[in-house]
Amino acid sequence: MNKVIKKIPIPIAGLMLALAATGNLVLSYGNIYRNIFGLISIMILGALTIKVSAQPESFTEAFENPVIASVSPTFSMGLMILSTYIRTYLPSIALGVWILGLLIHICLMLHFTKKYLLKFNIKKVFPSYFVVYVGIVVGSVTAPVYGFTSLGQLIFWFGFISYLVLLPLVLYRVFIIKEIPEAALPTMVIFAAPASLCLAGYLNAFSEKNMMMIVFLASLALLMLFFVLLYMPKILKLKFYPSYSAFTFPFVISGIAMKGTNNLLMNNGKEIEMLNYLVKFLEFWSILMVLYVLIRYAFFIIAPKKEIATPVTTEN
Repeated sequence: MNKVIKKIPIPIAGLMLALAATGNLVLSYGNIYRNIFGLISIMILGALTIKVSAQPESFTEAFENPVIASVSPTFSMGLMILSTYIRTYLPSIALGVWILGLLIHICLMLHFTKKYLLKFNIKKVFPSYFVVYVGIVVGSVTAPVYGFTSLGQLIFWFGFISYLVLLPLVLYRVFIIKEIPEAALPTMVIFAAPASLCLAGYLNAFSEKNMMMIVFLASLALLMLFFVLLYMPKILKLKFYPSYSAFTFPFVISGIAMKGTNNLLMNNGKEIEMLNYLVKFLEFWSILMVLYVLIRYAFFIIAPKKEIATPVTTEN
């Protein structure tokens, strides 16, 4: 068991987050499917918690890697979503878990800012930076469940503005500077997440919705999604890296955002038939990618130990 725990990498938190979110994506097909994905997510959460508790140095060492450091907030994002699974049965504990997730995310964000943004190096910028600053919008998606609508709106604006600030910087890093290490290439898929997460957060946190904002976010989300889908055949040829977790949540949150947008349009008598097909495709594709990455991680963890390169930069 100790050997298994030792082999669990911090980036698996991204898979934990995706599994929890997938449960919400498929909830319309039955609560049992949500519970299955949620249970697997909780198992990963437990394993990660044991690892960090038993080997705290593993987290400290991981934070020296800018890619791993920037995806570590997927743990707090997953915690916020998983709290909603137990709200019906244990409302007080669920609220506590949600607040804990939010506080952990803020702490990770501040630590990351001090370590990487205040000592800025363009070579250490990756698409995973979106996770740190825009990922907190998971709080907007889940805040209304606990009656914190105003807080959810505030979190949305922080994440949305962060996205607008980060987008040109990350685009410049990826397409002008280039030189992305192979082990960090899976993080390119993260481009599909921020606009969709902001869209999902906006739909959940605001009772009075501005259609122009929805059109803007939906258009940007679709643009990024199509770009990533075109890139997937190339990136799926890579050997396994822990950064494979990036193949999951961006598609799941895209499915959730488009499903929410589709429901809103239908309720307002503005149904777009193509959007129905897109939602079905995203549901299928998201589940496929989550299960694919889950299986690849399972083989990686139980297989005999072998060296796996990590997406670290050596620039000072």
